[in-house]
Amino acid sequence: MSDIRQPYVGPRRRLVLAFDVGTTYSGISYSILDPGHVPEIKGVTRFPAHEQISGASKIPTIIYYDKGGNVCAVGAEAMREGIYEQAEDEDWVKSEWFKLHIRPKTDSSRQITAQIPPLPLNKSVIDVMADFLGYLFKCASTFIQDTHANGRDLWESVQGEIDFVLSHPNGWEGFQQTQMREAIVKAGLIEDTRKGHSRVSFVTEGEASLHFSIDNGLPARAMDKGDGVAIVDAGGGTIDVSVYSRYQGNDGEPATFKEIAPPQCHFQGSVFVSIHAKVFLEAFLGESDFLEDLDHIVRCFDKTTKVRFSSDKQPQYIKFGSTRDNDASCSIRFGQLKLAGEDVATFFEGSVKCIVEAVQEMKRISHKPIRHVVLVGGFAANDWLFNRVEAQLKEAEIVVSRPENHVNKAVSDGAISFYLDHKVTSRVAKFTYGQFRTAFYDEADPEHRARRGKTFMCASGEKLVPDFFAILLSKNTQVKEGKEFRQGFGLRSENKSDIQHVSSSVWAYRGKNLNPRWKDVDPDLYTKLCSIEMDLSHIPLTPRAKAGGVGLFYYLGYDLVLSLSSVEMTAQIAWEENGFEKRSPAKIIYDPDITED
Repeated sequence: MSDIRQPYVGPRRRLVLAFDVGTTYSGISYSILDPGHVPEIKGVTRFPAHEQISGASKIPTIIYYDKGGNVCAVGAEAMREGIYEQAEDEDWVKSEWFKLHIRPKTDSSRQITAQIPPLPLNKSVIDVMADFLGYLFKCASTFIQDTHANGRDLWESVQGEIDFVLSHPNGWEGFQQTQMREAIVKAGLIEDTRKGHSRVSFVTEGEASLHFSIDNGLPARAMDKGDGVAIVDAGGGTIDVSVYSRYQGNDGEPATFKEIAPPQCHFQGSVFVSIHAKVFLEAFLGESDFLEDLDHIVRCFDKTTKVRFSSDKQPQYIKFGSTRDNDASCSIRFGQLKLAGEDVATFFEGSVKCIVEAVQEMKRISHKPIRHVVLVGGFAANDWLFNRVEAQLKEAEIVVSRPENHVNKAVSDGAISFYLDHKVTSRVAKFTYGQFRTAFYDEADPEHRARRGKTFMCASGEKLVPDFFAILLSKNTQVKEGKEFRQGFGLRSENKSDIQHVSSSVWAYRGKNLNPRWKDVDPDLYTKLCSIEMDLSHIPLTPRAKAGGVGLFYYLGYDLVLSLSSVEMTAQIAWEENGFEKRSPAKIIYDPDITED
């Protein structure tokens, strides 16, 4: 279903690097853009301490720090033989699953706070992410210089102007993107300027996985008759579900894709299988002396039993010790712990249920019928997960498939394809966007009368009622690439300086009301997305007479213009001057998330 990629038409050679920083494993893909040549997507397949594994496409997302906060080992180096003992002897601190500390602190994710390892002392998530991104960059640099003809000259020709694509879960929003951008600046990969920031693009893992699937296994007839396909990226931390339909271009133009339901993000990736296993094993080992080896046993489960599990009818074994390790009371014999297959199956049940219910919900609300699911991501390689999802969705007449090659490279390769091909031309709003503002008081409106006690007189002498929610974009609305949304504002003040530098906020309503109107209805379901700071001092102002004719005030009318169709939101202000519309950029500031406490 892929279209032929066109030759690169830029004036000079460029390099684009995609970093897929996963909860448990991370990968790098890249493309060298040479004028007149068709770009190819390549992957970094050689990392320090990983040379013995031919074609290894990912490394563990792990960093060891010493007591001074210095990086001691990263990636595969942090898993080499003897590293665990060295870390114990030298008091190193291990940082893993740190990506989950960036997540939005919403009700759906707050429950996992106690389940994920804390960050190292005196290290923020931006610090740790910066260290890891810097390491990935060094790996990419070494690999490209070592494996390409004239690799050193090639690297020097693009260094300093490299474009980066960072992927993130579907549920991450502007504040999480801001943290990732701060991390890549801290790593020294881009300058902290507007030009430097422009070299970083973001893509959701769902959209990256779609681009990968187009080239690597989207079922040939999956989108016939305008049907939709659900892309399920099952990774280490999250399960991201996105739904798209295909539209064929006219006169040989390449096909494009439209998102047809709000994307979903769930914290039910493979690490939660391990968390369930640990809880079970803690009770299973009971009073056994082997309880103190619990963490080691879980690590062994991760590496072997979890990966290979495919049947709940057969006993499962965790090999963790030597032939001298035996305890019949908890089924340990010759260094192997025996578990019933049906018990191991329960560790996976939350993830299976999550995928099935998410796809069924997508099918219910989608703008198009859904008859196919493509399962990608490292967790998708597990046969038990795939077979259970396939069997349960078959009852809903949905066909489930997996790409044949490298499902764990879907996001990094797909992120490069996103950069090169940009096949998604419309997306669906995950929630209702809007702003709280005042409305002119109308005595005939019962909603206004109910809030009479909150009214106040503005500078013009008119009565206003506050906290009216003006909708910019409703949930589940399909938004074309480049589509803009405008909200008109009229500022009134007796002092000219009060309305020359203003801040406005964009809010998300996450409830079920299709037409939310007031802040005091479902107040807990509104969350602030960002503040937009605007310099309006260059807009000419003229004094006006107040209502009743006594006194003067200044009035400034402008439109806030938001573009919400891309992965990142952008903002401008627009006003009319001498009969012509003028615009200038507005600064978006994302507020920190709700605290964990």
